[in-house]
Amino acid sequence: MAIDEAITLKKMEVFLAFMTLNNMARVSESLGQSTVSVHRALHSLEEALRCPLFKHEGRNLIPLQTAYTFAEYAKRIVDECEEGVRKVRDAGGFNAPRLKMGALYSLTLRCIPQLVIGLKLRKPELDIDLTMGSNRELLQSLVDGQLDAIVVGLHGENENNGLVSVPLFYDDIFLAAPVGSPYAGNNHIDLQDFRAEKFVTLSDGFATTEDFHHCFELAGFIPNIAMRVQDIFSLINLISGGIGYSLLPGRVGEFSSRIELIPLEERYASRQQITLLLPKNRERDPNLLALAAECRMYGRRDNGKDGFL
Repeated sequence: MAIDEAITLKKMEVFLAFMTLNNMARVSESLGQSTVSVHRALHSLEEALRCPLFKHEGRNLIPLQTAYTFAEYAKRIVDECEEGVRKVRDAGGFNAPRLKMGALYSLTLRCIPQLVIGLKLRKPELDIDLTMGSNRELLQSLVDGQLDAIVVGLHGENENNGLVSVPLFYDDIFLAAPVGSPYAGNNHIDLQDFRAEKFVTLSDGFATTEDFHHCFELAGFIPNIAMRVQDIFSLINLISGGIGYSLLPGRVGEFSSRIELIPLEERYASRQQITLLLPKNRERDPNLLALAAECRMYGRRDNGKDGFL
């Protein structure tokens, strides 16, 4: 049997409110509708059902047994619809109680903690899951829907039309050397002097690895790479232990007092733009709007600084 198009969820909500309150004026007040609108909705529902739901006693409407029967099913319908809407929104991550965020390891000292603190002040009820990884891993997880937003390093503008970008700050690339190396105290580094030196670097997929190769392309030679590692902390330990030099962003300098970051000559200049990326089809999600707003504030605070925040 086809359901009459006049039987709507909104009319069911009005009907259920009346069955609970048994007073037209109180239903009108609770729903923010006029008593005329409430009466019209109840009358329209009766007509669509082709069955009386109420009897009149003076100016009062008295529910019939049919009304109590319909109320039982109407409540299930409204409850199921509300639950369906909630689950769909949760599945899509829209205003979910938990935000799945991804970031580079090298942003965990200052940037990410400050963003998380600011976001919690904006939305205290929001729980945050933080996933660390390389640019490549995080981007793939974002595209696959496993993450809601990521903070990564870009080289140039975001070219993915399906993603919205919010820039935070720029970070220059330096030579990373152990404290007390022969190059300590130099104002600038000429990479041509490092043809015979050994280097350590991150594995492919990291933004810093791209910078590493870009700088040596500018220098015109392939460096002698002694070891590749999967995280910035292991890399810092290898550098401080004298295993090899590397090229790292300025923000890494505060991770260890056992390495020194020395500027490169201008001809080898390279920099990362630390950027928030989120799906364009979810840019109106309240959680992501709050995160984007916090990132914009962070970017304004960082304006004119060295990019180590």
